[in-house]
Amino acid sequence: MKSHTKYLIFKTEKRIDFLNITEEIEDAIKKSKIKEGLVLINPMHITAAIYVNDAESGLIQDFKEWLEKSTSMKHNYHHNNTGEDNGYAHIWRQMMGHQVTMAVTNGSLDLGPWEQIYYAEFDGQRSKRVLVKIIGE
Repeated sequence: MKSHTKYLIFKTEKRIDFLNITEEIEDAIKKSKIKEGLVLINPMHITAAIYVNDAESGLIQDFKEWLEKSTSMKHNYHHNNTGEDNGYAHIWRQMMGHQVTMAVTNGSLDLGPWEQIYYAEFDGQRSKRVLVKIIGE
């Protein structure tokens, strides 16, 4: 069994952003030379999420609206008493998902017809890393 590690670095221009990172993950898999195995994608930051869904702009807007309706950015969160203003971002991360593990088959992501991998940033405009860990043969 082999393993390969890559770190992706993101610094979004907006505080809240959704980035399709499928190509970056595919590139890491190709460089790993692993043909059969798994890839773990972990944002390594407590105000960002990784999720798998359709690459459709209306759906991304729906996610933003759903998150804001269910957990307002403007609420006075206890976490914000520490001097932060991102209590909402910690909760959004839990709602959208911490990380994903995907299958690698024949040296590529084994995705469904519309599946894409997204990095969701909820407290951006500073550098953050995403761990890509590939294991297999």
